Amino acid sequence: MGKKLFSVLLCLILGMGASFAQTVNVTGKVTDASGQGLVGASVFVAGTTNGTMTDASGNYSLSVPSNATLTFSFIGFTEQLIAVGGRKVINVILEEDANLLNETIVVAFGTTTKEAFTGSASVVKSDDIAKRQTANVTNALVGAVPGLQIRGASGAPGAGAGSIRIRGIASMYAGTDPLIIVDEAPYSASLTNIPQSDIESVTVLKDAASAALYGARGAAGVILVTTKKSKSRDAIVNFDAKIGVNTRSIQDYDTVTDPAEYYEAAYAMLFNNNYYNNGMGLEAANLKANNDMLQYLGYQVFTVPNGQQLVGTDGKLNPSATLGYALKSGDETYWLQPDNWKDMAYKSAIRQDYNLSVNGGSDRSSFYASLGYLNEDGIIEYSGYERITGRLRADYQVKKWLNIGGNVSYVHSQTESNPNM
Repeated sequence: MGKKLFSVLLCLILGMGASFAQTVNVTGKVTDASGQGLVGASVFVAGTTNGTMTDASGNYSLSVPSNATLTFSFIGFTEQLIAVGGRKVINVILEEDANLLNETIVVAFGTTTKEAFTGSASVVKSDDIAKRQTANVTNALVGAVPGLQIRGASGAPGAGAGSIRIRGIASMYAGTDPLIIVDEAPYSASLTNIPQSDIESVTVLKDAASAALYGARGAAGVILVTTKKSKSRDAIVNFDAKIGVNTRSIQDYDTVTDPAEYYEAAYAMLFNNNYYNNGMGLEAANLKANNDMLQYLGYQVFTVPNGQQLVGTDGKLNPSATLGYALKSGDETYWLQPDNWKDMAYKSAIRQDYNLSVNGGSDRSSFYASLGYLNEDGIIEYSGYERITGRLRADYQVKKWLNIGGNVSYVHSQTESNPNM
């Protein structure tokens, strides 16, 4: 028994010694392609919070397990993962992230890259647009493009974008709305006519380069919308279905919801005026305040025993009053109770969005066809928006110097509008 215990303890000691031996102190330097040290580069053990930052010369020092994997990262550079493998010195050269510089930007004369473009522009891709459920694509740009201000004219389903400002008001007298370009052509209709699923990207040009590219019409900025086209030789069929519920998102003010408190507040205003300002006695002020209160409010929702008042001289609701009041009008009798006008004015509205697209092509031709249906009910009664869209975009390369293409769209929309909106 003693030998077995000794063997177990020996194994534990050797195992602890081995675990301590597996920890190494790794040092090195993080540089860019030119050999310049990167200040503040992150060096972490992958999957942990154990890490450090490089100093002013790009040097670092970190104690890690000998079998660990180190993560080297810096803003604007591609992240690298390197296994330690028992080494004590690891020098790393980080490469610049070419994806940021090679991002495609659509401009007047075609396309360019972010690296070659000297102006100020923001690009919103289709994946980011699809995350916002809205009928108008400009609403999907809210909060996604710095310097872009959109003020909605109405919250009704299918409503336009309202006023759009890029970096503030550009003129006191001339037009301040940005120029909208859809597939390289000026677009004067509402962007509600274009389904989100048909949009490839939206580019917003925000500085003086807009005027240089588009003239005076682009002085207030330019919004370029590019619709999708086929990028594959094989036929691809996509079907997208979304269904959800819209509700009122604005919070309510702190209001009186108890009908007893409502009557007591109205009574207090009238009673104080009669008692303190007009010099009436307690009983007279109470009687007049009760009569005037019911006259001003229009009706009451409490039934009070005959000969008693709704609110007593203490300013509290009569404890004998019961909720509900029978009002006779001609031959009809109406039962009055407190109403929740918010519930009567607003509702949970169903939103349905279905999109079907087919695209494909060959070496010399490509096509993209889509069919969409949107039905967005409003949160207010008698409001809603229904839209049916169809789009066909085709290109054919006749010669190296000749390309024939067409972009045809069909839109049928119907807006149900509340007269009070």
